[in-house]
Amino acid sequence: MKRGGPRESGADTAADGRRSVLTWPAVPPVAGRVRLREFRNDDLALVLDLATDPYVPVISTLPAGADDADALAYIERQQGRLAEGRGFSFCVSLTDTDEAVGTAGLWVDDIGHGRFRAGYTVAPSWRGRGLATDALRALTSFAWTLEVAHRVELYVEPWNTVSLAVAERNGYLREGLLRDHHRLGGEWRDMVLLAAVRP
Repeated sequence: MKRGGPRESGADTAADGRRSVLTWPAVPPVAGRVRLREFRNDDLALVLDLATDPYVPVISTLPAGADDADALAYIERQQGRLAEGRGFSFCVSLTDTDEAVGTAGLWVDDIGHGRFRAGYTVAPSWRGRGLATDALRALTSFAWTLEVAHRVELYVEPWNTVSLAVAERNGYLREGLLRDHHRLGGEWRDMVLLAAVRP
């Protein structure tokens, strides 16, 4: 399962006040078989696994074919996202073993209008087990614990039917096709916009 929304890095600049209203959850969000927690250096194997996927480096800051140093630098960047005011970068882990299986991000796009952007990725060796559905469910439920959150958006390339299905299973509705909306891998790409609104 590949990421449901491009670019894990979030907005380019931190808006005033983001740091004051966004705090790390006291209790890790859980849904089904997964828990969303902070990244740790011992999540290295997960990041190296993600780097073997040809699409993940296109939509994230993880270089293709990353080595240990690249992977640790990626982990360090994820650990700093909230302090930068960009949003929440979670490691997706199994609830029973705590093994890292993917990533999930809730990024600040326009906090003044209560709008966030979600993304998720499951490592190649863990795909096909429904873990992305659990991860997005945990991420969306967490979003509604934030008083400032009113709307969570996903941007998915039209060919990514698996990711579109994950979003729709979690109650995200398709709102339209955005032509040439994201520049990824040096080219402009269409995106399907899906969104969930606070119940």
